[in-house]
Amino acid sequence: MATASSLLSEDQCLCPICLDVFNDPVTIPCGHNFCKKCILEHWNINVQCQCPMCKELFDRRPELRVNTFISEIASQFRQSAQKKTSSSSEKQQAKAGEVLCDVCTETRLKALKSCLVCLTSYSETHLELHQRITGLKRHQLIDPVENLESRMCKKHDRPLEVFCKTDQMCVCQFCTESDHKLHHTVPLIEAYKGRKAELGKTVAEVQQIIQERRLKIHELKQSVKLSKEDADMETSASVKVFTALIRSVERCLAEVIEKIKEKHKTTEKQVKDFIKELEEEITELMKRNSELEQLSSTEDHLQLLQSLPSLNTAPPTKNWTEVRVHSSYEGTVKRAVAQLEETLSKEMKKLCFNTELKRVQQYSVDVTLDPETANHHLILSDDGKQVSHCDKQQNLPESPKRFCNYSVLGKQGFSSGKFYYEVQVKGKTGWLLGVARESVSRKNILTWCPSNGYWIVQLLNGNQYEALASTSIPLTLKSKPEKVGVFVDYEEGLVTFYDVDAAALIYSFTGCDFTEKLYPYFNPHSNNRGKNSAPLIICPINQVD
Repeated sequence: MATASSLLSEDQCLCPICLDVFNDPVTIPCGHNFCKKCILEHWNINVQCQCPMCKELFDRRPELRVNTFISEIASQFRQSAQKKTSSSSEKQQAKAGEVLCDVCTETRLKALKSCLVCLTSYSETHLELHQRITGLKRHQLIDPVENLESRMCKKHDRPLEVFCKTDQMCVCQFCTESDHKLHHTVPLIEAYKGRKAELGKTVAEVQQIIQERRLKIHELKQSVKLSKEDADMETSASVKVFTALIRSVERCLAEVIEKIKEKHKTTEKQVKDFIKELEEEITELMKRNSELEQLSSTEDHLQLLQSLPSLNTAPPTKNWTEVRVHSSYEGTVKRAVAQLEETLSKEMKKLCFNTELKRVQQYSVDVTLDPETANHHLILSDDGKQVSHCDKQQNLPESPKRFCNYSVLGKQGFSSGKFYYEVQVKGKTGWLLGVARESVSRKNILTWCPSNGYWIVQLLNGNQYEALASTSIPLTLKSKPEKVGVFVDYEEGLVTFYDVDAAALIYSFTGCDFTEKLYPYFNPHSNNRGKNSAPLIICPINQVD
């Protein structure tokens, strides 16, 4: 038996007016078929009764009769379409938030496309007509969207397919011939591509800003972490400083109390001695008094006259009028307080400096000597940590980096941040230490000073220390350094030298203008016939207590 699809093609099952499957199909006198509702609405709009297909005019409105054959075929066609719909309904079931098909009557399936001409969204089954029928293929299909009416021009009821750059709005083709006739308009797709490209740039910029903000957040979190570490270190150092100061005060107080006690004991002993001496004199005087009283009571003239000369000699007595015992402790306390102040000042300076030195030691770097820069008379250790002078010239290859004086640089250069290293100078009578610019002259003997790219401290003649600024600055040190620490803060323009063992500042170059890479600089001086033969030794960092 023939099926509906074999009797008529799909195009023949569609009303030429609504382009949908016939619903209550009727035939007019010219032989063309339409949905009854569609042809009546057409004739109601148009005064003349005319066939929409062949344009034949009718004197009066024809009587419409149902085309039973086409009606049956259309019914069978709908049933066939519904079976296809039900077979794929599980796959096409719309989920929450998805656009629904406007044609489905029972279970509304997910729309696959929306038609800007029909202003209707279609599921896969109902979209099939737009993919097969020639007239429907010309319709503009887009991804399914809600509110298709918003994509139509409210004035002309036409699709918004043109973009007016003058008014920055979407218009229809009729608008470009009326209100926007003299405006700069472009096809919607062209404006879309341009805006999308701009949007892409904006998205990239926003993503870049987001990345920068995330980096800033990471930086801020790191700064908090570093701040916490610094705070802990400063707290520990403060506790240590004030604990030591408290101990110094307690020790000084104990010493003052002990001195007061000793002074009181001395006074007490002195008073005891005075009292003893007075008591002895009183005893002697009482004895003499008794003898005198006995003699004065005698009636014997001869005895009185003979005994009186010996009794007239007064016993030895001391003049106690000027004898005083003073127990003033004011001087002791004042001297103790002055001594305490001096001690505390020294302790505080030492402890604070220890804290500063401990802080810069955090930036210690592993420095090794660069043999390519070493002068021919310098001997470097195999590990690159020691350098000394030798009278005999070494057989070394020529290099533009090699110094003509007794100098050598470290291998490691620094163009930012902070770095610190320590050098043992024990047993030497002369040396130069510091940092040098990468571009310093290696072949011409120049003055060691900042303007020539050197920030140097030196020792001459065993006890003459100098900072080599624009002019040599003599340095007065309380002790002879055996280990020198060199600290550089590139951004702050600071080069500082420390006596590590004495925890004392040697000298600081401040306000330096660093514009290129800096290298550690070493010069052991001539060995001076063995008097200065000790090497300069780059030491591992042992943090101060």
